[in-house]
Amino acid sequence: MTVTAVEELRRSRTDAGTALTIGTFDGVHRGHQYVVEQVIAQAKAREVRSAVITFHPSPRNVLRPDLAAGELSTVEERVVLLRSLGVDLAIPLTFDRELAQLRAREFTDLLSRELSLKHLVIGPDFVLGNGREGTPDVLREIGHERGFTVDLLFPLLDDSKDRVSSTAIRRALESGDISSAERMLGRPYSVRGRVARGYHRGSEIGFPTANVAVAPPRVVPGDGVYITRARLGGETFAAATNIGNNPTFDNPDRTVEAFILDFDRDIYEQDLELEFLERLRGEEKFDGVEALVAQINRDVDRTRTFFVSRSD
Repeated sequence: MTVTAVEELRRSRTDAGTALTIGTFDGVHRGHQYVVEQVIAQAKAREVRSAVITFHPSPRNVLRPDLAAGELSTVEERVVLLRSLGVDLAIPLTFDRELAQLRAREFTDLLSRELSLKHLVIGPDFVLGNGREGTPDVLREIGHERGFTVDLLFPLLDDSKDRVSSTAIRRALESGDISSAERMLGRPYSVRGRVARGYHRGSEIGFPTANVAVAPPRVVPGDGVYITRARLGGETFAAATNIGNNPTFDNPDRTVEAFILDFDRDIYEQDLELEFLERLRGEEKFDGVEALVAQINRDVDRTRTFFVSRSD
C-alpha cells in the first residue's frame, strides 16, 4: 500500500460519506466543471459530502514520460478552482509508481476506508488500477460488493461538437488561439512567473518590459503579441505582451515580455500573472528598430482601446 496516498487521503478523512470523482483536472475546464456539478448534485441527493481527487503529476506524465504534456494549472491552482465551484473536499493526491501498482479493488478499498465512498462519478474513458483493469463495468461490480454506486458521464462538447479537453486547450494555446482556449476553460488563460532581468532591449527603444519567467511545464501560448491583464499582488494593469525570440534582435531564448501601460516601477523578483485576453498578431521580424517601434506603438494603441471599450 502506498504510504503517500494513505497519508494524503487521511488529511481529508470523513465518515460522513462522499460522492467522488477522480482525475487530473488540469485547467479545471468546462468539461471538468460539468463533472463537478454532477458530483455536487449527487452528494446533495445522498446527503453526503462532495469530493474531487486531483492527481499530481498527471498519471500519463509518470507512466509515459515520453508523451509528457505541459500543464495548464498547478495542483495548487486546481485546488483553488475546484473549491470555488463549491465542492466540499478538493484532495490533491500524489501519483507515483507505487500508487500506479495498486489494483482497482485496493484503491477503492482505500477510498472507502478514508473517504467513506458512497458514489463514484466517472467519464467514459476512465479506468482505475494497475493494468487499467478498473473499467466502468468492473468498478460497478466492485461497488456492488463494497457498497458504492457508479455514475458514468458522457464528455461535454463545445459549440462545434468537439470534445472539451485539456489536450484540445493545449493545442489551441500552442497555436495562439486563445479565444478557443478561453471558451473551453470558461475563463481567460493565465500564466504566472517571477519578473527576471532580460536583455533590456525594450528599455532601449522606449518600451521597458517585464520579463516573466514562466516555469516549465506550464503551457505558454504560441509566439505572438497579446492583449493581457497583468496582476501584481492585488493590483491589475493593462499590458501588451510579446512571446517569442524577438526575431528583429534574434534573441537566443524564447521569452514572455509584458509592456505594462502607464507603469513605471521596479518589480524585479516579484511575481506577475498575465491573463491572455486577445491575440493581436503573430511575431514578426522587422527591417529595423524604427519599424519595430512603429508596430509596438500600434499594438499599445490597440491594447489601450481594448481596455477603454471594456470600461464603458
